[in-house]
Amino acid sequence: MKKTLLSVVSLGAVAALALSGCSAGGSETESQTIKVAYQKFGSFVQVDNHMKAVKKAFEAANEGLTVELVPIEAQENDYATKLALMNKSAATAPDVMYEDTFRVQSDSDAGYLAPLDEYTSEWEDWDSFYDNAKNAGLGSDGKTYGIPMGTDTRAIWYNKDLFAEAGLPVPFEPKTWEDVLDAAATVKAELPDVIPLNVYSGKAQGEAASMQGFEMLLYGTEDTLYNTDDQKWITGSQGFVDSLGFIEDVYQGDLGPTPEQALDKNVGNLVSGEWLPQGKLAMGIDGSWLSGTWLEEGTAPWAEWDTVMGQASMPTQDGAEPGATSMSGGWTLAMGSKSTNKDAAWDFISLALNKDNSQAYDIAASQIAVRDDVSQDPDYQAANPTFGFFSEIVATTHFRPATSDYAQISSAITVAMEAVMTGQQSPKDAAAAYDQAVVGIVGEENTESAE
Repeated sequence: MKKTLLSVVSLGAVAALALSGCSAGGSETESQTIKVAYQKFGSFVQVDNHMKAVKKAFEAANEGLTVELVPIEAQENDYATKLALMNKSAATAPDVMYEDTFRVQSDSDAGYLAPLDEYTSEWEDWDSFYDNAKNAGLGSDGKTYGIPMGTDTRAIWYNKDLFAEAGLPVPFEPKTWEDVLDAAATVKAELPDVIPLNVYSGKAQGEAASMQGFEMLLYGTEDTLYNTDDQKWITGSQGFVDSLGFIEDVYQGDLGPTPEQALDKNVGNLVSGEWLPQGKLAMGIDGSWLSGTWLEEGTAPWAEWDTVMGQASMPTQDGAEPGATSMSGGWTLAMGSKSTNKDAAWDFISLALNKDNSQAYDIAASQIAVRDDVSQDPDYQAANPTFGFFSEIVATTHFRPATSDYAQISSAITVAMEAVMTGQQSPKDAAAAYDQAVVGIVGEENTESAE
């Protein structure tokens, strides 16, 4: 029988802290309360469950210390804004925070995060983390600021029952963008009451739009967003125009949700909690974590999900090698630079992400494991039928540019997407406006033309 998250945390907590030589408590001048801030929104309920369980175990093992949980109920961009505001003052700054990998550099540059190298150097568990996962938590100075909780990949989720009803092949194995759009057009013709395809788009969706929507397209073209060798942002990209063209085909071609639906901040919850389980959406570009919503402990339990839903790799634009593409990200636990009890903050992080607790979280949240001892564990491998598929995609995945400018670039992408999806601009004009925005953000000397 699979262990529950609470049982894994509670049973192993005291032993884990004792074996690691727990240093929490410290001197009398140190705070006896550590504040833990994290996002609680939609499918992020698994994070809330995890933090509650770790709090209980931590307090049981550390008499006199209290964990104050600060769940922030907000969508991605709003969460980041609220977290930044908290970090402005020592009175409100968290000791531990749930930190998106793409914000580690900008937040460490801003002075919000404390380096963790003195702790990881003495933490035996650190050797179990994959090197590329460790790199996701590095700041621009090369120091470690975040400990990864898990990672993810993205692909096309499709409803096999709806595909069969529309006369589409199952399994669905698109080779080009045209194959995806053709399938959407078939659904529209055969099942007019079903939304054919969801691609997150527009300013309200933040990173869900820029990364999960746009960059899933762009990195399947011959172009890219950023030249990592030259450390310059790309402008004048035909791939950028073509990716916006795909967005135009979906939203101006009535192959997706209405723009009004797509611009609803809660559309992600609608996709996972209603549209897919209720057969209202045929397919969507979404993440490996999606099935976590449908597990018994998820926000929208759906017992039949693993027989109804299929997964297909996102194809490259014209089928060029390697034939498929994906985007990866993930979240870390980081320590606040203003913490007055950093030893206790570290002990909370190391407890939350030890082997048993990492595994419990990765299973509950449908995350791709970042520890080798978790990924090789038979219980982890057997916990979700999609883990194998989404782990294989890592071979063709891409990561967002980890620069302090990226957050602003991401916002500029969503502006271009929204202009196209609502018919305000053509893909070419929106791309040109994006190019100007990039120059304004980073300076012309930090850009290069793709032409």
